[in-house]
Amino acid sequence: MCRHIGYLGEPVSPAEALFRAPHSLLVQSYAPADMRGGGSVNADGFGLGWYPGPGSPPLRHRRSTPLWTDETLPPLAAAVTSGAFVAAVRNGTTGLPVTEAAAAPFTAGRWLFSHNGVVRGYPDSLAELAKTLPVTELLTLEASTDSVVLWALLRARLATGEDPLTAVAALTAAVEAAAPGSRLNFLLTDGATLIGTTWTHALSVLETPAGVWLASEPLDGDPRWRPVPDHHAVRATAAGVDLLPLTQETS
Repeated sequence: MCRHIGYLGEPVSPAEALFRAPHSLLVQSYAPADMRGGGSVNADGFGLGWYPGPGSPPLRHRRSTPLWTDETLPPLAAAVTSGAFVAAVRNGTTGLPVTEAAAAPFTAGRWLFSHNGVVRGYPDSLAELAKTLPVTELLTLEASTDSVVLWALLRARLATGEDPLTAVAALTAAVEAAAPGSRLNFLLTDGATLIGTTWTHALSVLETPAGVWLASEPLDGDPRWRPVPDHHAVRATAAGVDLLPLTQETS
């Protein structure tokens, strides 16, 4: 599947989480510890999306190659400071394209999105849900993957002004109904709110005085890392962190 990281808080450099931490995203790309049958390495691309300042739209750097082969992101990450970012490494589902456009995070307007998992039976299983999208949007999706279609479905909900946590929970329920057994761990942020979900795959949360971290696997041995229970959502804002079940009405 994939590994991903999200951060919200005081401005920091992504370089620590991506490259310097004992179990950084780089390490998780070639030696993940908790893939739950979803593969052994994450070598089919990577990406980092961050906000250069409050109220600014996100910037993004993506490639279709393994993170450990890239020489451009380490100095870029070291030069960046941001109060919110999402980063991911990809293990593509067999048969789906390995392209830069298929690598998370995906973006639209102020949003960054990442999907760790797989939609069972894709593409047939998503056909009915995809009918809710304009044909022109389906014809212009940036990549033919389950994650990109999920992002289009979520983006459509967000465009109506739906609460982001409600939108994420509704999408999870709809996809699970259409494709039972799917793995649907999401990260979503607009730079002010960070949302993460667990649906089969692992996710851990770390709260510090400076900010909140969400990661597929803890980045280090800090005892404050806590596993997020399966079928739950984490919502982090400046006001604090909420842990909510996805199997009940979420708002």
